[in-house]
Amino acid sequence: MNETPPRVRAEIDLAAVRANVRALRERAPRSELMAVVKADAYGHGMVPCARAAQQAGAAWLGTATPEEALALRATGVGGPLMCWLWTPGGPWREAVEADIDVSVSGMWALREAVRAARAAGRTARIQLKADTGLGRNGCSPADWPELVQQSRAAEAEGAVRVTGVWSHFACADEPGHPSIAAQLSVFREMTAYAEKEGVDPEVRHIANSPATLTAPESHFDLVRTGIAVYGVSPSPELGTPADLGLRPAMSLIASVALVKQAPAGHGVSYGHHYVTPAETTLGLIPAGYADGIPRHASGRGPVLVGGKRRTVAGRVAMDQFVVDLGGDLLEPGAEAVLFGPGDRGEPTAEDWARAADTIAYEIVTRIGSRVPRVYVNERPDERERGANGAAQ
Repeated sequence: MNETPPRVRAEIDLAAVRANVRALRERAPRSELMAVVKADAYGHGMVPCARAAQQAGAAWLGTATPEEALALRATGVGGPLMCWLWTPGGPWREAVEADIDVSVSGMWALREAVRAARAAGRTARIQLKADTGLGRNGCSPADWPELVQQSRAAEAEGAVRVTGVWSHFACADEPGHPSIAAQLSVFREMTAYAEKEGVDPEVRHIANSPATLTAPESHFDLVRTGIAVYGVSPSPELGTPADLGLRPAMSLIASVALVKQAPAGHGVSYGHHYVTPAETTLGLIPAGYADGIPRHASGRGPVLVGGKRRTVAGRVAMDQFVVDLGGDLLEPGAEAVLFGPGDRGEPTAEDWARAADTIAYEIVTRIGSRVPRVYVNERPDERERGANGAAQ
């Protein structure tokens, strides 16, 4: 039975995910690695990417929300798993019962974790988050002694087990930024205080993807790698994915829906911000901002069509955009590659980020749910198994 090709698809190379995890483990050989699979694995598909990361030796998985973590457990994904973005009244008991490490940034969260543990009749695994200078979530240094002491009291009664102390960098994507050393100093002080008070964490961690790649002094027991797992550079200033030993895992591919002749002076798309300079051919790409194509890239977004780089002609609409084919004649159904690894001449997610004045994180993460994910290289081959004993 023939399958109808999708109008647009996100092709995810799980071999690239596994290779990226192995490359990142080599950057932090004395630390365990957490693969962060929040936001549907940055748009790549949470469950397939979680399994691929584990196959390549990721010891931990991380999500932002408890709902994400519980969804992983519901599919049978095991192993150490942490989630950190909690609000009052969240599914604390369900997380405790699913053996998920929950992050605690203040007394209200500790109280919720203790209540959940008592209701579940089992010990909650908690990780204390320190705000070392990012100014978002996390416990401030002034409030740290109370949180540590009360956590130790809850630990003494068996309600919780403090499994980790952690924090997050503000500017790790800017190597040499003075805040990096400052945050590391505060993290060491806050960790030392917790340990003096009797906390014996399994893991201490602060390094994100850029710190894993550029700041070995920050690796501690665990590194948390997110965007780099998917082969996207955390920052152009750090280098391209190839410079960092990474390979982009996502390719966004559409089928050309229509090719037609257009005379000179023909307006294209809403507002006629593009007018054909001469007689030409126009190609219709059936993907738009409802699929995650950034409208901010109107007139600038690059696409590989018919073996040539083209540019979005006029505005990106909700479901479609147009490219000027410059007189080339293509058959409907021809492949249009919006982005991929770049080794076939196609644009990359970073190219689209520049076109939309944003970051590559947003380009891959915003690809919507109506774009099907198609997975390739789902199982490690013999070469991969030989390269990494953790592959399964």
